[in-house]
Amino acid sequence: MGKAKKKVALREVIPGLVGLTRAFWPQIRARGHLIALSGLALLCSVGARLLEPWPLKLIFDWIIVPTDSAPALESISWLNAADPLSNVGLLLAILAVTFIVIAGTRVMCEYFAAVGMALAATRIVTDIRARMFGHLQRLSLRFHHKAKSGDLITRFTYDMERIRDTAVTALLPLVANILTIVLMFAVMFWFNWQLALIPLIVMPFFYMSSMRTGNKIQGVVREHRKRDGALAATAAEAIGAIKLVQALNLGALQEKAFANQNKKSLKQGAKAQRLAAALERKVEFILAIATALVLWRGVQLVLAGTITPGTLILFITYLKFVFRPMRQVAKYVTKLSRATASGERVMEILDTAPEIKDRPDAISAPPIRGQIQFDNVSFSYDENTPILSKISFSVAPGERVALVGSSGSGKSTIISLLLRLYDPQEGRILIDGRDILDFKVDSIRQQIGVVLQESLLFAVSIRDNIAYGGLDADENAIENAARLANAHTFINNLENGYDTVIGERGATLSGGQLQRIAIARAAIREAPIMILDEPTLGLDNVNRREVNAALEQNMQGKSVILVTHDLMDSRNFDRIVVIDNGRIAEQGTHESLMKLRGSYHALYSNQVNQNEAELEKHRALTG
Repeated sequence: MGKAKKKVALREVIPGLVGLTRAFWPQIRARGHLIALSGLALLCSVGARLLEPWPLKLIFDWIIVPTDSAPALESISWLNAADPLSNVGLLLAILAVTFIVIAGTRVMCEYFAAVGMALAATRIVTDIRARMFGHLQRLSLRFHHKAKSGDLITRFTYDMERIRDTAVTALLPLVANILTIVLMFAVMFWFNWQLALIPLIVMPFFYMSSMRTGNKIQGVVREHRKRDGALAATAAEAIGAIKLVQALNLGALQEKAFANQNKKSLKQGAKAQRLAAALERKVEFILAIATALVLWRGVQLVLAGTITPGTLILFITYLKFVFRPMRQVAKYVTKLSRATASGERVMEILDTAPEIKDRPDAISAPPIRGQIQFDNVSFSYDENTPILSKISFSVAPGERVALVGSSGSGKSTIISLLLRLYDPQEGRILIDGRDILDFKVDSIRQQIGVVLQESLLFAVSIRDNIAYGGLDADENAIENAARLANAHTFINNLENGYDTVIGERGATLSGGQLQRIAIARAAIREAPIMILDEPTLGLDNVNRREVNAALEQNMQGKSVILVTHDLMDSRNFDRIVVIDNGRIAEQGTHESLMKLRGSYHALYSNQVNQNEAELEKHRALTG
């Protein structure tokens, strides 16, 4: 059996709830009117619950056994003294209707309190979820590389839903029950302090007994779930390997293993049911003891004329209600503690400060010409692993520069720094002669077109995917961008054309087609700077030629930085910069670098030899 969870006290949960309330106060305040209305409805329901037994009290005191301390029927001025029987019927009818009105009021108020709180909680959670999503968009790649996407999604879904559900199913009932218990004890002490002390004395024994048995039930239930998991795993394993089971004649062995797990699961389930039944009986017995003590002392007080019979009935009714919710307090507190933990997981995200943010004096970048300069730039993802060291190179407006080198040399990091996905630890990056940090992040990114190695397209239509490059683009601009990317023809040949949803069942696009859509997305921006990060990697020769033709059309007149391993793509560029272990080893044209017979010559010669070897192998296989 797993280790039992520590019992959580309400006082341990309150600081966490206060902290979350403070953290989410803007979202809570925005729904203040709904919360206030729910609070009023809650108070109304509590008041109605307090009044609900009073008609029964008055029936006993005014009709069944009137006493000196309660008025007889003839003493009530608005009744007809000449006809006592009609008075009884009239008063009984009034009290019965009053009971219905009070009960109906309580039910309605409880309904409005629950619905109002549910609406408020849902809208608050929706606002917090939107706030968290917006905050995630601003967090750096460093954060996203360390975080697990599944964990982040869980915080958006499971944790937020737990907060919403707990507010309705635990916080509201807990507040209602605490208010009701406090007010009921106040009324009982007001009537008679001796009778009110009896449930107060019994209550600690009731609470400790409930907690002890409740903890045992939780442990057994956890073990039962483990047994059910093992049972499901045994069944899944046997069904998944049914061919092997039948081939090796393992059916009897698998049946025996399943029966063994099934018995263990049954045993734990029965144990949990026995404990739950024992708890119910124990609660009923303790309640019976408290009721008997109240009756014993209450009847003495009635005979002594200290209280009326109706008051004793009121005490008994209150007593049953006071003990009933006590069994649920532990459950409510446990749910609140879990919701607090979920809230803290959400706050971990919201409290993470974005590494990349605008300076207070940052300005929106004016239309840029495309001059880029890296000035002694150094960068590392952590203190122990330097990635770039004293990198300096420039790109003139309209110049095409290729970054080449072995994997891990730092080429893609240079691209990330230019896009301000990271900021350098040392040195400066300048655009048109001005430090990139002087500009607002969004105003720089909007003037850079990007085509990445992977065709990262969204699960929306082709039209929307292209339009993401320029959110204010019209239909003509979208089609013109597709033409520039050599994509218009194949898009029109699809069954749904531009309305084809990427990833939709039946919409089969090749890697080259997906990449050309990504190029169209970059083209629609008409940015003066274009970044290409391995745009043809993994494509066959046909798709590669089509993608390169599309890129050639879009690079005209733009400052282009190409990151590539394929030196055939870069040899016609204006300049080639060779990166080796985070430093610039060489730079120049293809011809000048080949004459140096240095790093670039070795890389190019090796790649040519590999290509020739693959070609010979292909010829040998095809005859």
